[in-house]
Amino acid sequence: MKLTYTLDNINNVAKEIINNATSKTIFLYGDMGVGKTTLVKSLVEYLGSNEEVSSPTFSIVNEYEAKENLIYHFDLYRINNLEEAFSFGIEDYLYSNEWVIVEWPELIEDIEIEQYNRIEIELNEDNSRTLTLNFKPN
Repeated sequence: MKLTYTLDNINNVAKEIINNATSKTIFLYGDMGVGKTTLVKSLVEYLGSNEEVSSPTFSIVNEYEAKENLIYHFDLYRINNLEEAFSFGIEDYLYSNEWVIVEWPELIEDIEIEQYNRIEIELNEDNSRTLTLNFKPN
């Protein structure tokens, strides 16, 4: 699935992602400043949480309560290697059956996850974004 959007209609994009997701695990890829955390805010809101969403860059993970689930939001930008991710229990979160949204997931791609949604976001010249949603495994 491919969507082009502006920040004005990001809530519609969040709805499309959740309604088409094949699992509760979402990996977000994109350059710094492309809007990954902004998208996470809309995803968390659509899932029914009223909590304030912020980037977990230094805390690594933020937890939000939603209507029926917990949502774990990771920012792995400052993680140096897979062993560091294992040291804080990343696999426990990934297999928790809760929503797990990961920014900068490149370091944990080697963890065997049965299924996840891979979202790539690109910033366009007109300041819109193009989002590509792929389901793993394909």
